[in-house]
Amino acid sequence: MEQKRIAIVAHNNKKRDILEWARFNKILLAQHDLYATETTGKLLEQELGSDVQKLQSGPLGGDQQIGAKISIQEIDMLIFFWDPLELHPHDPDVQALLRIAVVWNIPIACNRASADFLISSPLMCNEYQPYLPDYQRDLEQSYEDLAAQV
Repeated sequence: MEQKRIAIVAHNNKKRDILEWARFNKILLAQHDLYATETTGKLLEQELGSDVQKLQSGPLGGDQQIGAKISIQEIDMLIFFWDPLELHPHDPDVQALLRIAVVWNIPIACNRASADFLISSPLMCNEYQPYLPDYQRDLEQSYEDLAAQV
C-alpha cells in the first residue's frame, strides 16, 4: 500500500459533509497521512480518532500553507469541500489553492462525489507519479522570447 499525503479542507457550511465523508472512509483514511486547516483538522481528529497534521485556519493562512506544501510536492491529493454559494473574505486564498493544485497536477475533489471517486480509485493503493510540467523551461523560454523582443 502506497501511503498518500492528503490535504483536507472544508468551509464552515461543508464541515458536516466532510465529517460524514471522513467517517464513511475512516478505514481508508487511516492508511494515509492527513493534513488539514486548523478547525477542520481538529474535527477530523475527533471523528477519526487519529492524528491530523493541522495548519493555520484557512482565513489565517492555512490555505496558503497547503498550497506551499503542494508546490514542493508534500501533498499528493486535495479534498476541499468548498461552499460555492457563500461569500468568503479569503476567496483569493481559496482560488490560489485550487490554482496551485492544478499547476502541480494533483487530484482535487471539491464535493463528496468527486472525493468518493478519488478515494476509491485503484491508484490510491499504488505508487503514482503525476506528470510534473517543466515550468522552469517554460519560464526560461518566456525570458528568451522577451529578451529577443527588446
